[in-house]
Amino acid sequence: MTGHVLEFLGETKRELGPVGTAEGHWRTGRDAAGVLWLVLDKQDTSTNTISEDVIRELDSHITAAEADLPAAVVIRSAKDAGFAAGADIASFEAMTDDGAVKLLKQAHDVLDRIAALTCPTICIVHGAALGAGFELALACDYRITVAGASFGFPEVQLGLHPGLGGTFRLPALIGATDAMTMMLTGKTAHTKRAKSQGLADVIVEERHAAAAVAAVVDGKIDKHAPSIASRAFGLDQARSLAARQMRKETEKKAPQQHYPAPHALIDLWEDHGDDPDAMQKAEIESFATLLKSDTSQNLRRVFFLRQKLKDAGRGDDDIAHVHVIGAGAMGTEIAAAAAIKGKIVTLGDVETAPLGRAIKKVVQICKDKHLTGIETRDALDRLMPDPKGYGLARADLVIEAATETQDLKEKIYKGLEGKLKKGAILATNTSSLSIDDLAAFAPTQDDFAGLHFFNPVSRIDLVEVIKGTATSDKTAQRLAAFCGAIGKLPVTVANYPGFVVNRALVPYMLEAMVLMDEGVSKEVIDTAALRFGMPMGPVALADQVGLDVGLHVAESLSTSLDKPMPPISDDLRAKVKDGKLGKKSGTGFYDWSDGTPRPDADLDDAPADLTDRLILPMLNACVEILREGVVETEDQIDGAMIFATGWAPFRGGPMHYARTRGINEVTEALKALERDHGPRFAPDEGWSSLA
Repeated sequence: MTGHVLEFLGETKRELGPVGTAEGHWRTGRDAAGVLWLVLDKQDTSTNTISEDVIRELDSHITAAEADLPAAVVIRSAKDAGFAAGADIASFEAMTDDGAVKLLKQAHDVLDRIAALTCPTICIVHGAALGAGFELALACDYRITVAGASFGFPEVQLGLHPGLGGTFRLPALIGATDAMTMMLTGKTAHTKRAKSQGLADVIVEERHAAAAVAAVVDGKIDKHAPSIASRAFGLDQARSLAARQMRKETEKKAPQQHYPAPHALIDLWEDHGDDPDAMQKAEIESFATLLKSDTSQNLRRVFFLRQKLKDAGRGDDDIAHVHVIGAGAMGTEIAAAAAIKGKIVTLGDVETAPLGRAIKKVVQICKDKHLTGIETRDALDRLMPDPKGYGLARADLVIEAATETQDLKEKIYKGLEGKLKKGAILATNTSSLSIDDLAAFAPTQDDFAGLHFFNPVSRIDLVEVIKGTATSDKTAQRLAAFCGAIGKLPVTVANYPGFVVNRALVPYMLEAMVLMDEGVSKEVIDTAALRFGMPMGPVALADQVGLDVGLHVAESLSTSLDKPMPPISDDLRAKVKDGKLGKKSGTGFYDWSDGTPRPDADLDDAPADLTDRLILPMLNACVEILREGVVETEDQIDGAMIFATGWAPFRGGPMHYARTRGINEVTEALKALERDHGPRFAPDEGWSSLA
């Protein structure tokens, strides 16, 4: 194939075909072999989304192709970021019911016409093809995937299901079982799995993409045959049986009461899985209905909270070398996060054995993140065990991740005197100690701050950037940019007992232990929290955090806050003394030998105020945090709690939940709890400014 023009995007040579400057969001052109190239290059953004104007322009290009049939049609992306991130979610807010249905029908028509073209249609995917971007790829005959590509339907995370044909095209391609699993869970199929499932027809390096297109045009690559497995569910009885099992498993993780979308998807498949035309019509109607649900509106709010925190992490990142002190669980995960994202990392510890374990852990983290062998090798090359601390002198950022002990941290800081280069930041990964108290022992106070990662770092994106009284704005900004550069979500907070997340979360766990002392079983307590929508009950959470860690934070907050906290249970102290620390020791309040406890107890005899006793103290603490100026906005609190703890995302965050339930109703409920259970439930004075 000749006539192709190579364009340079960053450091990546991407085969874009004979296309010039974009007219609108698409670059187009035909090469000497008669292949039409349609290259998506959405204006004014680094990421492609499938918006109304993108579809409208694509419609005109397909109309032209129908009138003058090319040898083949190639659809791909000009963006370094990947193929397409899905639909333009911001546009959903303004849609009426009729408007949503009309737009969906228009988009379906375009994709149907792509699927109906009598010439080969080829989608070249690099990076991620998500949601509507994935559905555009599914409408093509062939999917050429560049190594590292991935496919996914994350719509369930927005309270939706696929809406541009994914519900019937994906099962037809890879079989109902794999397809429904992808759609119900939102899990991503990375390159090799995509190939084995039949999503990818061929995997190539970028430099071979054009040759793969030529091979398709020349008939050298067979078109993927529809899945034989799908035929097994052609009978209503077989689908109904499978659907019942799907509902049972889905209900465990996504109760229909809170998450209607996956259950609606199962209904669609059961009712219309043997009739693509009926499935298409029902998909459009169901998607439009879900779009207006409270769950979807709140989950889309969560999406934008994430975007705001991402924006807070944008900026010039001048941190190239990170030195981590402490090769325990937290230090290892922090080091891995930085090394994977391209930082030079030196990892120090007073003992060599933890350094060896750390390297093995980093390899596992890379595997869990689906890094290629080369990417894993590169990350390990950037991460160097450093028992002698040679990296301290070269580091732009030193992260202390030692045991949560004031005396130990002070000793470490004193030992750093004269060893750090000018302008280097020293940050502590403390979860409860005062930044101001620690700063007194730091080499320089304006370059000292808190950088509170959450365990496990590889799975929890939020990081609290904690400004002490002396921390400079520049230091806080550099740390926020560093967090953004390693794929984390920074929220900048003032120094305050427990900061944001632990200040709100510890009363939740302690109140659960008070309830146990009153005779309420841990299973009943955790079930109540799970049914509210929390990802884990407070007793199981205490076990997972580590009862020793929880006790330390609870003691710290109890002595440093002016407000009363729930009393610390004698049972908690006894378990810590006996070494029953929770998940990490195998037993705590629960036995963890069978995995994470998710009880489903009968709540008929539970205290009537059980759920409020667990949840409202968190809301009260959040209002206190806002009143004290620990953060600037309610959105920061909601984002921190959702992305650090998984706080009932379908409710939009604790502050959003309080406003939805009603400020007056919440404060009256707190007053009732105060009358019945004591002053720890007294409404914070900050509620009055929110009413």
